[in-house]
Amino acid sequence: MSTTHTQEKLHIHSIESAPADSKPLLENSQNAYGYVPNLHGVLAEAPGLLNAYQNIHELFVDSSFNNDELTVVWQTINVEHECHYCVPAHTGIAKAMKVDDAIIEALRNETALPNDKLEALRETTLEIVRKRGYVDADTLDRFYNAGYTQRQLLEIILGLSQKVISNYVNHIAETPLDKPFQKFEWSKN
Repeated sequence: MSTTHTQEKLHIHSIESAPADSKPLLENSQNAYGYVPNLHGVLAEAPGLLNAYQNIHELFVDSSFNNDELTVVWQTINVEHECHYCVPAHTGIAKAMKVDDAIIEALRNETALPNDKLEALRETTLEIVRKRGYVDADTLDRFYNAGYTQRQLLEIILGLSQKVISNYVNHIAETPLDKPFQKFEWSKN
């Protein structure tokens, strides 16, 4: 006899409702953003996951990539994973980071980026995601010839680690968009 399980929506914690180990992490989010993003509220159910996400985020922001390049890696993965939450969130983040609108729109719409260097970064990121780390020699040649380094190849994987956490959790939780990002709503064409 089979048992049918109804899917229970994942809870979005506030600082008050969060497990004790997540409270200081959500306070960090509140201090950084002026509110607790819904994603962080969902992640709070598993304090280790929220802690990992916040740490990986900081490590990736402190990588050798500039703001345009960080955005290319984040949004390439978000769009490939069809993350209804992260594409709009990173649109708002990119605007706050003063990333050119041409880059933002090309990433959201999967159209050509304004320069070959950023396109090589997107192509390499996509290949890492799609082929689970198996990257063709030609792709690597284009990446290195565009001026990127081995360090940056590895840092793409750091960014991917962050995005796997957020994209996958958002798929499961159907995380509602935070008010500041609702104007950047997105869906795959």
